[in-house]
Amino acid sequence: MNIREIETELVEEFEMFEDWMEKYNYIIDLGKNLPIMDNKLKTQENLVTGCQSQVYLHGELKDGKVYFTADSDALIPKGIVSILLRVVSGHSPESILNAELKFISEIGLEEHLSPNRANGLMAMVSQMKKYALVFKSQMN
Repeated sequence: MNIREIETELVEEFEMFEDWMEKYNYIIDLGKNLPIMDNKLKTQENLVTGCQSQVYLHGELKDGKVYFTADSDALIPKGIVSILLRVVSGHSPESILNAELKFISEIGLEEHLSPNRANGLMAMVSQMKKYALVFKSQMN
């Protein structure tokens, strides 16, 4: 599946829920299923700046695709980063850089987060795109 197809799938999943309490619970559940990040990757370099909680994000380039691992010390940010990983991990740097990530507004995520959490979300997206940019330049 390409990034836009994954986004569409996510939007459809979120449409199943009646209200935002159910959506928050779903986000938290997604975070609980995030694969465990190796503690040696939880470095200052991988700490996402701009998040109110600690969010670690690491990217690797394998066979022309970017794979991310992440973790957070808080449930909602952990769920949010797990959603972002689901959407962009395993795609080419070019695809990640070109991704508009419309699902964020389509599910209403940004508007239903506190301003600090919304800033954190944007910081996570920015960090992922920075990784993609670096990896793209390494491939050329």
